[in-house]
Amino acid sequence: MLVSRRQAIGAVGAAIIAAPHVARAGFQISPYSNKAYSKRAIELVRQAVVVDMLAPIKIDFDPSFYAAPMSEKMAADFRASGISAIHHAIGIGGNNAREQALSFLATYGNYVARNSHVLTGVDKFADILRARKDRKVAVIMGLQNADQFNRPQDVKFFYELGLRCAQLTYNSQNRIGGGSTDRVDGGVSDFGAAIIGEMNKVGMLVDVSHCGDRTTLDGIAISTKPISITHSNCRALIDHPRVKTDEAIKAMAAKGGVMGITGVRNFVSKTDPTTIVNYADHIDHVVKLVGIDHVGIGTDSDLYGYDDTSPELNKMLRGAYKDSYAFREKIDIDGFDHPLKMFDLTEELIRRKYSDANILAVLGGNFQRLLTATWGG
Repeated sequence: MLVSRRQAIGAVGAAIIAAPHVARAGFQISPYSNKAYSKRAIELVRQAVVVDMLAPIKIDFDPSFYAAPMSEKMAADFRASGISAIHHAIGIGGNNAREQALSFLATYGNYVARNSHVLTGVDKFADILRARKDRKVAVIMGLQNADQFNRPQDVKFFYELGLRCAQLTYNSQNRIGGGSTDRVDGGVSDFGAAIIGEMNKVGMLVDVSHCGDRTTLDGIAISTKPISITHSNCRALIDHPRVKTDEAIKAMAAKGGVMGITGVRNFVSKTDPTTIVNYADHIDHVVKLVGIDHVGIGTDSDLYGYDDTSPELNKMLRGAYKDSYAFREKIDIDGFDHPLKMFDLTEELIRRKYSDANILAVLGGNFQRLLTATWGG
């Protein structure tokens, strides 16, 4: 009988849940490579606090999806993934950004609450550790813009509603600064500096992933606390406006920040095939540039990947960005587009002779340090 990719993955996930003793020994698990994950890789993912600092619950914007209960297969995939926490954030903006932000927190916060057998919300980092212990996935609420802040006092308002991370800008200019695909980036405005100050004060993580080059550097310099590039890659390896210069990465690290590496194909390599090897090259570059303490994961994808969405949604997503994004036929990295991708990444880091301690740092230890310092707990 022929089975779909999702059915195959779901069966694998169910096997892990049903027989954890098998997982400890190493077993045939990947429906893509037909390779068995090593005992070392399985144990490392099981030991790690795995934090994906940009991973929507599901790339689906149909309200009916989030109105319905989570499917048993999706619940099994979350549990099998080895992921302890996901940063659930979407892009918003425009004149009604505040209303979009309130709708986002209400819709997705409600979805997390109604599926508390699988997911849990986050206030402090202790909630992530508790979720891991309870075999749940903690959901960090974030927004990929700061247009929702009409005045500095709004930062505290949204923090109290559960917002724990906000990008300063998305791809375009706002009142705070410039976006990565803007023709001109004038840097952080006076209003933006006030917003950053309030984010530092309440303990909301400052994110500069989609900011333009000057706004990125300004944001890092203005912040009195470490910031994050939650999901981006290295311009030294690929010339793309959405990825970061070595200057920015060095400035982020000097402030104590952490950069999550994204798995969006056009941010990883300009040529095909684009695989997990190319993805890990960006991790290597950050490590060589600023050290192991400043790199983590921010896949910018859900468990299944962009290429698994409907043709209509895929077309809509592509159409929402400027031509400079340079999408190719596929958006996902080959073999890094399924719920067990953290195991594949761990195998690649093992192949590259990373120590156990360094692999645990990349999988989530570095973000654990940053988020604990930002939020407490």
